[in-house]
Amino acid sequence: MEIDQPLPLLGGLSASQFMRRHWQKKPLLVRQAVPAMVPPIGRRELFELASRDEVESRLIRHGPKGWSLKQGPFARLPSPRQPAWTLLVQGVDLHHQPTHELLGQFRFVPDARLDDLMISYASDGGGVGPHFDSYDVFLLQAQGRRRWSIGRQRDLRLQPGVPLKILSHFEPEETFELEAGDMLYLPPRYAHDGVAIGDDCMTCSIGLRSPAATALGADLLARIAEAEADALHDAVGAAVHYRDPTQPAPSSPAAMPEALQAFARDAVWAALRGADIIERALGESMTEPKPTVWFDPGEAPARFNEVALDRRTRMLYDARHLYINGESFRASGRDARLMQRLADQRSLGPADLARASDDALALLGDWCEAGWIHVD
Repeated sequence: MEIDQPLPLLGGLSASQFMRRHWQKKPLLVRQAVPAMVPPIGRRELFELASRDEVESRLIRHGPKGWSLKQGPFARLPSPRQPAWTLLVQGVDLHHQPTHELLGQFRFVPDARLDDLMISYASDGGGVGPHFDSYDVFLLQAQGRRRWSIGRQRDLRLQPGVPLKILSHFEPEETFELEAGDMLYLPPRYAHDGVAIGDDCMTCSIGLRSPAATALGADLLARIAEAEADALHDAVGAAVHYRDPTQPAPSSPAAMPEALQAFARDAVWAALRGADIIERALGESMTEPKPTVWFDPGEAPARFNEVALDRRTRMLYDARHLYINGESFRASGRDARLMQRLADQRSLGPADLARASDDALALLGDWCEAGWIHVD
Protein backbone atom coordinates (compact mmCIF):
# COMPACT_ATOMS: atom_id res chain seq x y z
CA MET A 1 0.00 0.00 0.00
CA GLU A 2 0.99 3.64 -0.40
CA ILE A 3 2.31 4.52 3.05
CA ASP A 4 2.93 8.24 2.39
CA GLN A 5 -0.51 9.12 1.01
CA PRO A 6 -2.83 11.13 3.32
CA LEU A 7 -5.71 9.00 4.59
CA PRO A 8 -9.12 10.42 5.62
CA LEU A 9 -9.36 7.52 8.07
CA LEU A 10 -6.38 9.02 9.92
CA GLY A 11 -7.51 12.63 9.70
CA GLY A 12 -5.24 13.45 6.76
CA LEU A 13 -2.17 11.77 8.23
CA SER A 14 -0.36 9.23 6.10
CA ALA A 15 0.25 5.73 7.43
CA SER A 16 3.92 6.65 7.95
CA GLN A 17 3.03 9.78 9.92
CA PHE A 18 0.50 7.97 12.08
CA MET A 19 2.88 5.13 12.94
CA ARG A 20 5.67 7.59 13.74
CA ARG A 21 3.65 10.11 15.76
CA HIS A 22 0.83 8.16 17.43
CA TRP A 23 1.30 4.39 17.26
CA GLN A 24 1.79 3.17 20.85
CA LYS A 25 2.57 6.76 21.87
CA LYS A 26 -0.52 8.97 22.16
CA PRO A 27 -4.24 9.00 21.30
CA LEU A 28 -5.68 10.40 18.09
CA LEU A 29 -9.22 11.72 17.63
CA VAL A 30 -10.43 11.89 14.03
CA ARG A 31 -13.70 13.61 13.20
CA GLN A 32 -15.44 11.99 10.22
CA ALA A 33 -12.77 9.37 9.69
CA VAL A 34 -15.44 7.61 7.63
CA PRO A 35 -17.68 10.33 6.14
CA ALA A 36 -21.37 9.49 5.76
CA MET A 37 -20.78 6.40 7.87
CA VAL A 38 -23.24 3.55 7.40
CA PRO A 39 -23.11 0.66 9.91
CA PRO A 40 -21.43 -2.35 8.29
CA ILE A 41 -24.15 -4.61 9.72
CA GLY A 42 -27.73 -3.99 10.76
CA ARG A 43 -29.07 -4.47 14.29
CA ARG A 44 -31.21 -7.48 13.37
CA GLU A 45 -28.31 -9.24 11.62
CA LEU A 46 -25.98 -8.49 14.52
CA PHE A 47 -28.49 -9.96 16.98
CA GLU A 48 -28.80 -13.03 14.75
CA LEU A 49 -25.01 -13.52 14.92
CA ALA A 50 -25.20 -13.34 18.71
CA SER A 51 -27.64 -16.27 18.67
CA ARG A 52 -25.12 -18.61 16.98
CA ASP A 53 -22.94 -21.10 18.85
CA GLU A 54 -19.81 -20.39 16.81
CA VAL A 55 -19.92 -16.63 17.48
CA GLU A 56 -18.49 -15.24 20.72
CA SER A 57 -20.90 -12.76 22.31
CA ARG A 58 -21.49 -11.18 25.72
CA LEU A 59 -24.32 -9.24 27.30
CA ILE A 60 -23.39 -6.63 29.92
CA ARG A 61 -25.84 -4.77 32.14
CA HIS A 62 -25.34 -2.05 34.71
CA GLY A 63 -28.02 -1.29 37.25
CA PRO A 64 -28.68 -0.56 40.93
CA LYS A 65 -27.29 -3.99 41.86
CA GLY A 66 -24.07 -3.38 39.96
CA TRP A 67 -22.60 -5.09 36.91
CA SER A 68 -23.70 -8.40 35.37
CA LEU A 69 -22.20 -10.43 32.54
CA LYS A 70 -23.73 -13.25 30.49
CA GLN A 71 -22.05 -15.26 27.74
CA GLY A 72 -23.85 -16.02 24.48
CA PRO A 73 -25.38 -17.42 22.42
CA PHE A 74 -28.59 -15.50 23.09
CA ALA A 75 -32.04 -16.66 22.01
CA ARG A 76 -33.47 -13.31 23.14
CA LEU A 77 -31.98 -9.91 23.88
CA PRO A 78 -33.40 -6.94 25.82
CA SER A 79 -35.46 -4.33 24.06
CA PRO A 80 -33.39 -1.45 22.64
CA ARG A 81 -35.65 0.86 24.67
CA GLN A 82 -34.47 -0.73 27.92
CA PRO A 83 -31.54 1.38 29.23
CA ALA A 84 -28.00 0.50 30.29
CA TRP A 85 -27.22 -2.73 28.47
CA THR A 86 -24.53 -3.60 25.95
CA LEU A 87 -24.12 -6.48 23.52
CA LEU A 88 -20.55 -7.30 22.47
CA VAL A 89 -20.10 -9.51 19.40
CA GLN A 90 -16.52 -10.60 18.79
CA GLY A 91 -14.94 -11.29 15.39
CA VAL A 92 -17.84 -10.02 13.28
CA ASP A 93 -15.39 -9.74 10.36
CA LEU A 94 -15.09 -13.54 10.28
CA HIS A 95 -18.81 -13.98 9.61
CA HIS A 96 -19.85 -10.89 7.65
CA GLN A 97 -18.21 -9.68 4.42
CA PRO A 98 -18.92 -5.90 4.67
CA THR A 99 -17.46 -5.92 8.20
CA HIS A 100 -14.41 -7.81 6.91
CA GLU A 101 -13.96 -5.13 4.23
CA LEU A 102 -14.17 -2.40 6.87
CA LEU A 103 -11.41 -4.12 8.85
CA GLY A 104 -9.33 -4.14 5.66
CA GLN A 105 -9.11 -0.33 5.80
CA PHE A 106 -6.80 -0.74 8.81
CA ARG A 107 -4.10 -2.68 6.97
CA PHE A 108 -1.70 0.24 7.39
CA VAL A 109 -0.88 -1.80 10.52
CA PRO A 110 0.89 -5.14 9.84
CA ASP A 111 -1.53 -8.01 9.28
CA ALA A 112 0.30 -9.96 11.99
CA ARG A 113 -0.92 -7.35 14.49
CA LEU A 114 -4.54 -7.04 13.31
CA ASP A 115 -6.85 -9.18 15.43
CA ASP A 116 -10.53 -8.71 14.67
CA LEU A 117 -13.43 -6.30 14.59
CA MET A 118 -15.76 -6.41 17.58
CA ILE A 119 -19.08 -4.60 17.48
CA SER A 120 -20.66 -3.10 20.57
CA TYR A 121 -24.39 -2.39 20.44
CA ALA A 122 -25.70 -0.39 23.41
CA SER A 123 -28.94 1.15 24.59
CA ASP A 124 -28.99 4.56 26.26
CA GLY A 125 -26.48 4.61 29.12
CA GLY A 126 -24.93 1.30 28.11
CA GLY A 127 -21.21 0.64 28.50
CA VAL A 128 -18.69 -1.78 29.94
CA GLY A 129 -17.19 0.47 32.59
CA PRO A 130 -13.79 2.18 32.82
CA HIS A 131 -11.06 -0.24 31.80
CA PHE A 132 -7.81 -0.54 29.89
CA ASP A 133 -6.59 -2.92 27.20
CA SER A 134 -3.14 -4.44 26.81
CA TYR A 135 -3.28 -3.73 23.07
CA ASP A 136 -3.95 -0.80 20.73
CA VAL A 137 -7.56 -0.17 19.73
CA PHE A 138 -9.40 1.95 17.16
CA LEU A 139 -12.91 2.92 18.30
CA LEU A 140 -15.00 3.79 15.25
CA GLN A 141 -18.50 5.08 15.89
CA ALA A 142 -20.77 3.36 13.37
CA GLN A 143 -24.18 4.61 14.53
CA GLY A 144 -25.61 6.84 17.24
CA ARG A 145 -23.45 8.65 19.79
CA ARG A 146 -21.05 7.63 22.53
CA ARG A 147 -19.21 9.69 25.14
CA TRP A 148 -15.60 8.58 25.72
CA SER A 149 -13.57 9.59 28.76
CA ILE A 150 -9.89 8.69 28.56
CA GLY A 151 -6.80 9.04 30.74
CA ARG A 152 -3.23 7.79 31.25
CA GLN A 153 -4.16 5.65 34.21
CA ARG A 154 -1.44 4.91 36.74
CA ASP A 155 -3.58 3.15 39.33
CA LEU A 156 -4.49 -0.11 37.59
CA ARG A 157 -6.27 -1.75 40.53
CA LEU A 158 -9.59 -3.37 39.63
CA GLN A 159 -12.92 -3.42 41.41
CA PRO A 160 -13.17 -6.62 43.47
CA GLY A 161 -16.06 -9.04 43.05
CA VAL A 162 -17.06 -7.72 39.62
CA PRO A 163 -17.34 -10.04 36.57
CA LEU A 164 -15.60 -7.41 34.42
CA LYS A 165 -12.15 -5.85 34.65
CA ILE A 166 -13.30 -2.42 35.81
CA LEU A 167 -10.87 0.09 37.28
CA SER A 168 -11.40 0.95 40.93
CA HIS A 169 -10.24 4.56 40.64
CA PHE A 170 -10.64 5.84 37.09
CA GLU A 171 -9.08 9.28 36.55
CA PRO A 172 -10.25 10.71 33.20
CA GLU A 173 -8.22 13.50 31.62
CA GLU A 174 -10.27 14.20 28.48
CA THR A 175 -13.83 13.58 27.30
CA PHE A 176 -15.07 13.37 23.71
CA GLU A 177 -18.50 12.81 22.22
CA LEU A 178 -18.29 10.71 19.07
CA GLU A 179 -20.93 10.66 16.34
CA ALA A 180 -21.26 8.29 13.40
CA GLY A 181 -18.04 8.33 11.39
CA ASP A 182 -15.81 9.67 14.19
CA MET A 183 -12.93 7.56 15.45
CA LEU A 184 -10.66 7.46 18.50
CA TYR A 185 -7.31 5.63 18.57
CA LEU A 186 -5.87 4.61 21.94
CA PRO A 187 -2.45 3.10 22.69
CA PRO A 188 -2.13 0.11 25.04
CA ARG A 189 -3.03 0.64 28.70
CA TYR A 190 -4.77 3.96 28.01
CA ALA A 191 -7.81 3.84 30.29
CA HIS A 192 -11.17 4.59 28.69
CA ASP A 193 -14.86 4.55 29.49
CA GLY A 194 -17.52 4.73 26.78
CA VAL A 195 -21.19 5.44 27.53
CA ALA A 196 -23.95 5.37 24.91
CA ILE A 197 -25.95 8.56 24.48
CA GLY A 198 -29.42 7.64 23.24
CA ASP A 199 -30.59 4.43 21.60
CA ASP A 200 -29.04 2.41 18.77
CA CYS A 201 -25.44 3.14 19.66
CA MET A 202 -23.10 0.95 17.60
CA THR A 203 -19.31 1.09 17.95
CA CYS A 204 -16.74 -0.88 15.95
CA SER A 205 -13.65 -1.79 17.98
CA ILE A 206 -10.68 -2.72 15.83
CA GLY A 207 -8.43 -4.62 18.21
CA LEU A 208 -4.76 -5.39 17.69
CA ARG A 209 -2.94 -8.60 18.57
CA SER A 210 -0.38 -8.23 21.34
CA PRO A 211 0.71 -11.72 22.39
CA ALA A 212 2.05 -12.12 25.90
CA ALA A 213 5.64 -13.34 26.00
CA THR A 214 4.77 -16.31 28.24
CA ALA A 215 1.89 -17.57 26.09
CA LEU A 216 3.74 -16.99 22.82
CA GLY A 217 6.89 -18.65 24.15
CA ALA A 218 4.95 -21.71 25.32
CA ASP A 219 3.18 -22.02 21.97
CA LEU A 220 6.42 -21.69 19.98
CA LEU A 221 8.20 -24.28 22.13
CA ALA A 222 5.36 -26.75 21.64
CA ARG A 223 5.43 -26.23 17.87
CA ILE A 224 9.22 -26.53 17.76
CA ALA A 225 9.16 -29.74 19.80
CA GLU A 226 6.63 -31.27 17.40
CA ALA A 227 8.40 -30.07 14.26
CA GLU A 228 11.86 -31.13 15.42
CA ALA A 229 10.94 -34.49 16.93
CA ASP A 230 13.21 -36.23 14.38
CA ALA A 231 16.22 -34.36 15.78
CA LEU A 232 15.73 -36.21 19.06
CA HIS A 233 15.80 -39.70 17.47
CA ASP A 234 18.77 -41.90 16.66
CA ALA A 235 19.85 -43.23 13.26
CA VAL A 236 17.25 -45.98 13.23
CA GLY A 237 14.41 -43.70 14.32
CA ALA A 238 14.24 -44.68 17.98
CA ALA A 239 13.78 -41.95 20.58
CA VAL A 240 17.03 -40.97 22.28
CA HIS A 241 16.83 -41.81 25.99
CA TYR A 242 19.08 -40.67 28.82
CA ARG A 243 21.80 -43.17 29.71
CA ASP A 244 24.32 -42.98 32.56
CA PRO A 245 26.54 -46.10 32.59
CA THR A 246 29.24 -44.25 34.59
CA GLN A 247 26.86 -42.99 37.30
CA PRO A 248 28.45 -43.74 40.70
CA ALA A 249 26.47 -44.67 43.78
CA PRO A 250 25.21 -41.37 45.26
CA SER A 251 25.95 -40.33 48.82
CA SER A 252 23.23 -37.65 48.38
CA PRO A 253 20.42 -39.40 46.47
CA ALA A 254 18.25 -36.27 46.11
CA ALA A 255 20.95 -34.28 44.31
CA MET A 256 20.19 -33.73 40.61
CA PRO A 257 22.80 -35.49 38.42
CA GLU A 258 24.82 -32.98 36.39
CA ALA A 259 24.84 -35.42 33.46
CA LEU A 260 21.02 -35.38 33.37
CA GLN A 261 21.04 -31.58 33.35
CA ALA A 262 23.48 -31.62 30.44
CA PHE A 263 21.28 -34.16 28.59
CA ALA A 264 18.26 -31.86 29.04
CA ARG A 265 20.18 -28.83 27.74
CA ASP A 266 21.35 -30.80 24.69
CA ALA A 267 17.78 -31.93 23.98
CA VAL A 268 16.51 -28.34 23.94
CA TRP A 269 19.40 -27.08 21.80
CA ALA A 270 18.89 -29.96 19.35
CA ALA A 271 15.27 -28.90 18.88
CA LEU A 272 16.30 -25.25 18.35
CA ARG A 273 19.11 -26.08 15.94
CA GLY A 274 16.88 -26.38 12.87
CA ALA A 275 17.19 -23.67 10.25
CA ASP A 276 14.62 -20.87 10.71
CA ILE A 277 12.84 -23.02 13.28
CA ILE A 278 11.72 -20.10 15.48
CA GLU A 279 10.65 -18.04 12.47
CA ARG A 280 8.59 -20.92 11.10
CA ALA A 281 6.95 -21.57 14.45
CA LEU A 282 6.09 -17.88 14.81
CA GLY A 283 4.56 -17.69 11.34
CA GLU A 284 2.45 -20.77 12.00
CA SER A 285 1.37 -19.43 15.38
CA MET A 286 0.37 -15.99 14.06
CA THR A 287 -1.72 -17.48 11.24
CA GLU A 288 -3.40 -20.20 13.31
CA PRO A 289 -7.20 -19.74 12.96
CA LYS A 290 -9.18 -19.18 16.12
CA PRO A 291 -10.75 -22.30 17.66
CA THR A 292 -14.23 -21.32 16.48
CA VAL A 293 -13.15 -20.93 12.84
CA TRP A 294 -13.60 -23.65 10.25
CA PHE A 295 -13.63 -23.64 6.46
CA ASP A 296 -16.08 -25.06 3.94
CA PRO A 297 -14.26 -27.45 1.57
CA GLY A 298 -14.28 -26.50 -2.09
CA GLU A 299 -13.07 -27.82 -5.44
CA ALA A 300 -10.00 -26.92 -7.45
CA PRO A 301 -10.92 -25.55 -10.90
CA ALA A 302 -9.65 -26.99 -14.16
CA ARG A 303 -8.24 -23.55 -14.95
CA PHE A 304 -7.53 -20.60 -12.67
CA ASN A 305 -8.75 -17.16 -13.68
CA GLU A 306 -8.99 -15.20 -10.42
CA VAL A 307 -8.58 -16.28 -6.79
CA ALA A 308 -9.24 -14.54 -3.48
CA LEU A 309 -8.47 -15.48 0.10
CA ASP A 310 -11.41 -16.48 2.25
CA ARG A 311 -12.14 -13.73 4.77
CA ARG A 312 -11.25 -16.16 7.58
CA THR A 313 -7.85 -16.98 6.09
CA ARG A 314 -4.74 -15.57 7.74
CA MET A 315 -1.73 -15.37 5.42
CA LEU A 316 1.72 -13.93 6.13
CA TYR A 317 5.20 -14.36 4.72
CA ASP A 318 8.87 -13.69 5.38
CA ALA A 319 11.98 -13.86 3.20
CA ARG A 320 11.91 -17.68 2.95
CA HIS A 321 8.44 -18.91 3.84
CA LEU A 322 4.72 -18.56 3.31
CA TYR A 323 2.39 -18.98 6.28
CA ILE A 324 -1.28 -19.70 5.88
CA ASN A 325 -3.79 -20.89 8.49
CA GLY A 326 -1.17 -22.42 10.77
CA GLU A 327 0.94 -24.08 8.06
CA SER A 328 4.28 -23.05 6.57
CA PHE A 329 5.72 -23.52 3.08
CA ARG A 330 9.24 -22.88 1.82
CA ALA A 331 9.13 -20.57 -1.21
CA SER A 332 11.60 -18.70 -3.39
CA GLY A 333 11.85 -17.01 -6.76
CA ARG A 334 8.88 -16.16 -8.95
CA ASP A 335 6.42 -18.38 -7.07
CA ALA A 336 7.36 -16.75 -3.76
CA ARG A 337 6.72 -13.30 -5.21
CA LEU A 338 3.37 -14.48 -6.55
CA MET A 339 2.27 -15.84 -3.18
CA GLN A 340 3.51 -12.73 -1.40
CA ARG A 341 1.33 -10.68 -3.74
CA LEU A 342 -1.62 -12.92 -2.84
CA ALA A 343 -0.98 -12.28 0.87
CA ASP A 344 -0.64 -8.51 0.39
CA GLN A 345 -3.55 -8.04 -2.03
CA ARG A 346 -5.63 -11.02 -0.78
CA SER A 347 -6.41 -11.83 -4.41
CA LEU A 348 -4.74 -12.63 -7.73
CA GLY A 349 -5.96 -11.78 -11.21
CA PRO A 350 -5.53 -13.46 -14.61
CA ALA A 351 -2.23 -11.72 -15.36
CA ASP A 352 -0.75 -12.93 -12.06
CA LEU A 353 -1.98 -16.50 -12.48
CA ALA A 354 -0.78 -16.73 -16.08
CA ARG A 355 2.79 -16.59 -14.75
CA ALA A 356 2.26 -19.19 -12.01
CA SER A 357 4.22 -22.43 -12.18
CA ASP A 358 2.59 -25.85 -12.09
CA ASP A 359 3.72 -26.25 -8.47
CA ALA A 360 2.14 -22.92 -7.50
CA LEU A 361 -1.12 -23.83 -9.26
CA ALA A 362 -1.15 -27.21 -7.52
CA LEU A 363 -0.73 -25.48 -4.17
CA LEU A 364 -3.56 -23.06 -4.97
CA GLY A 365 -5.67 -26.08 -5.90
CA ASP A 366 -5.01 -27.65 -2.52
CA TRP A 367 -6.01 -24.41 -0.80
CA CYS A 368 -9.21 -24.27 -2.87
CA GLU A 369 -10.13 -27.76 -1.71
CA ALA A 370 -9.42 -26.75 1.88
CA GLY A 371 -11.69 -23.71 1.51
CA TRP A 372 -8.85 -21.29 2.23
CA ILE A 373 -9.19 -19.52 -1.11
CA HIS A 374 -12.04 -19.16 -3.57
CA VAL A 375 -12.17 -18.99 -7.35
CA ASP A 376 -13.94 -16.06 -8.95
